[in-house]
Amino acid sequence: MTELEIRAARPEDAPAIVAVIHRAFAARPMLEPPTPQLSESEATVRAAIEADGGLLVLVDGEPAGSLLFDSSRGPGELGLRRVSVSPHWQGRGVATAMVGVAETTARRRGRTRLSLLARRELSSTVAFWLRRGYSEQPPDEGDPAYNLRLAKTLDAAGPLTVPDAPAMRLLGRVLAGELDAGDLVLLVGALGAGKTTLARGIGEGLEVDVAVTSPTFVIARQHQTAAGPLLVHVDAYRLSGADELDDLDLDSTASRAITVVEWGEQRAEQLTDSRLVVRLDRSDPEGERLVHLEPIGPRFLDGTVGRVARRYAELMADRTGPT
Repeated sequence: MTELEIRAARPEDAPAIVAVIHRAFAARPMLEPPTPQLSESEATVRAAIEADGGLLVLVDGEPAGSLLFDSSRGPGELGLRRVSVSPHWQGRGVATAMVGVAETTARRRGRTRLSLLARRELSSTVAFWLRRGYSEQPPDEGDPAYNLRLAKTLDAAGPLTVPDAPAMRLLGRVLAGELDAGDLVLLVGALGAGKTTLARGIGEGLEVDVAVTSPTFVIARQHQTAAGPLLVHVDAYRLSGADELDDLDLDSTASRAITVVEWGEQRAEQLTDSRLVVRLDRSDPEGERLVHLEPIGPRFLDGTVGRVARRYAELMADRTGPT
């Protein structure tokens, strides 16, 4: 099984990161004016890492992706530069995983906003960022006309600390109270991060007819709920992309169901313009998780994240919720 590792870049990683940048940007279409990324050297990358840090992605121990941070845009914002994935690993989820870690890093640094520049001509690149909830911003003074400035505001509630499996189910029950027919929830995290446990809690909150379990081998299960709408629980881990997800015909139930998709990024976004991305960060070897709620699109920009965070904190204060 392929092993993916994403870690903070170190100055001695400069040669590997330069190689990734050059491979990634050399594979892009010829642009006018030419892309400046190919002028990066070990010295410039090392200086960037020493100043602001970055990320390096290793697949089976080999460099596959990288990015550099830019802290010059003010105390609340973190810039992304030279976001690169080697051609062999493009379209395989490496960029999505790396940007997810970048967003987690920004939160840990106390930043509430991420931004970057993208070439307007590269429509697939722009589409990638738009799918992740980034939106076009007014240009800064001095931005070249051929660049598009994109930015994303991170969830104001910050990460929720989830110490154990009962707390994860409790969070799921709280989240269920905010969901309705037509809602899409994407659960994102490494193996063992707690995605199915959270989905089980959502099912408990909706009072499903049969307990939610991992649907890995049947891919998707439908549950009747006491609340009314169907709960459709999907495990997209074994699917290679959105085309295979289309074969599940989720469109037929999307408007009358609450759809919860594990491993759903770059697979299920096309189901609706609005979604709630729940990122589970298994950073503590003792089992504690950090959970980030990312509202994308108008449906969840109504205070949902804040309400969930407040209610979860209230219940966790004395564990008044059932466990």
